[in-house]
Amino acid sequence: MAPPSHCHINSNNNGVHLNGTAAVPAETETVPPLLGSRLLDAEEFRRQGHQVVDFIADYYASMEDYPVHPNVTPGFLRRQLPLDAPSRPKPDAFAAALRDVHDLILPGATHWQSPRHFAHFPASSSTVGALGEALAAGINVVPFTWAASPAATELEMVVVDWLGKALHLPRGLLFCGGGGGTLLGTSCEAILCALVAARERKLVEIGSRRIGDLVVYCSDQTHFAVHKAARIAGIHRDNCREIATCLGGMFALSPADLQAAMQVDVDAGLVPLFLCATIGTTQTTAVDPIRELCAIAATHGVWVHVDAAYAGSALVCPEFRHVMDGAEAVDTFSMNAHKWLLANNDCCALWARKPSLLTAALGTEQEYILKSAAADGHDDVVDYKDWSMTLTRRFRSLKLWLVLRCYGVEGLRDHVRAHVGMAASFENMVKTDARFEVVVPRHFALVCFRLLSPEKLGGEKTANELNRRLLEEVNATSSGPYMSSAKVGGIYMLRCAIGSTLTEERHVREAWKVVQDRAASLLCKMEIIYSVLA
Repeated sequence: MAPPSHCHINSNNNGVHLNGTAAVPAETETVPPLLGSRLLDAEEFRRQGHQVVDFIADYYASMEDYPVHPNVTPGFLRRQLPLDAPSRPKPDAFAAALRDVHDLILPGATHWQSPRHFAHFPASSSTVGALGEALAAGINVVPFTWAASPAATELEMVVVDWLGKALHLPRGLLFCGGGGGTLLGTSCEAILCALVAARERKLVEIGSRRIGDLVVYCSDQTHFAVHKAARIAGIHRDNCREIATCLGGMFALSPADLQAAMQVDVDAGLVPLFLCATIGTTQTTAVDPIRELCAIAATHGVWVHVDAAYAGSALVCPEFRHVMDGAEAVDTFSMNAHKWLLANNDCCALWARKPSLLTAALGTEQEYILKSAAADGHDDVVDYKDWSMTLTRRFRSLKLWLVLRCYGVEGLRDHVRAHVGMAASFENMVKTDARFEVVVPRHFALVCFRLLSPEKLGGEKTANELNRRLLEEVNATSSGPYMSSAKVGGIYMLRCAIGSTLTEERHVREAWKVVQDRAASLLCKMEIIYSVLA
């Protein structure tokens, strides 16, 4: 499966050209010793940087020519690359490496930025987001404390408040309202940090010897990151309560069921600790009722974290503000700006109503080398190493700041609304075809649907297998869409998640046409088999 033959790099005679034929360096040169400033030579950086920018630009320009998902088998790349790294680079090492990216790596990649990528959730990209990543990598500061990079620390403080305001978060979660936020890699990190802070607060109250009595709560739709975080935080595996949801409740966490579960634990002498509520679950984008859940949690002194990894981006639109009603009572809130707000991987924002609880749990006594006299006496100085698990951290705020500056809040709203509109169109197409059904109402830009199995072909007994085969056939279409599945409440369904920056209405219509055609073919095959057996 070769990449598009017209993909090339135009580097103004200073690099390589990939036009379907073997690429060659612009000139043969002797590699100088890799010493000192040669490793960051400005002109060399400029020359190679042009090559990379042209490569990426051509990649996006030819994106539609790539199959979304590669047809490869495990080990395909390892068999093509040397067992050992080179001891010395060849004169054309960078050009050769780019050729390998084009010829070996791209053919084996899933193209998440393809306009036909409708699986999972989006990993949105933008010109500014990509260049912001490059800029942050080039500057390459390590802002673990204010002193380590004052500008990076303060820009992060500014940008998390900017983002929080754009998302209409409660003021109490922002620096300007007594709370505060930070930028991490993923929601998995955010959940772990929140859980450790909750654990430490509770153990101060009840004593560290009772760590085995602590209980964590979530629904059966909550991301598995909660279970991983609980294990890392020392919560007993048997003390993670996964509360069942149902189709009738649109797979949202029931406040009554949560209350009952907590009361059973209290009666057993256990200690309710932490609740992870979700705005936009992974499988169906279910929305948990935040206000009602917070009221129940408050009666037991339970820490409430809201995971809005995907759907948090939609909060930039006022019409979605209702999904976080009651959020002023939550302790922590996280979302991934890299999923739908054009910030490129990775960029997770975590806000806390009381940041002092995070630093009490995760903070360290500064060694002498980390201290700065300039920060002494300033109570508002933030050392972000005390807000998360890591000391070394990335300059993510620069990228997010650029995205917010260059696209603006209204631009981000337009971006989200465009995808929501396309999802609504896809949902309507599903509804108008009697062979299909929308399994759960659409909240954002994910449509969960399935092909109905005719009664004479087995009805519900064969519906799940029918839809498994349908998904396989849809994804096997070389120039077709790439979708994913979910199985919730015993129902197997296809997921069409619209969110790629490059997706247009025509891609959505084409995707539905492929689904219809594959469904018709599949039903026809089943009819033939049925008639033969009958």
